[in-house]
Amino acid sequence: MEETVQTDIDPRSLIGSKAFDRDGAKIGTVDEVYLDDATGRPEWAAVRTGLFGRDAFVPLEPSEVVDETLRVPFTRTLIKDAPDFGVGRHLSPEQELQLYHHYGLEVPTVGEPGPPAGGEEAKRVAGAGE
Repeated sequence: MEETVQTDIDPRSLIGSKAFDRDGAKIGTVDEVYLDDATGRPEWAAVRTGLFGRDAFVPLEPSEVVDETLRVPFTRTLIKDAPDFGVGRHLSPEQELQLYHHYGLEVPTVGEPGPPAGGEEAKRVAGAGE
């Protein structure tokens, strides 16, 4: 069976999707998607993990949507150890920087997706319960 890889991520269709780590192990379900305030592009997904429902933030770049699932190119351990900021609020620029550093990602410069230098935040779109 051929996999369908989607590069442009529609945040609303992603909510409720299953998320998997780089080894194909299930991480959880996408609860919310956060958009960059400056560009409007989907930037982070909050993935509900485990029995007790902790949300782990994962970067949507370089993740891919494959056959209606989110494939995150990091280990399950790294994802579960991501900073926990809670869901339902904006991510501050400082929180975004912590996430970029946690995943070892280069912090984008102005004009690129990522935490803007001007102090704008990532806003969330409707979550699974809305």
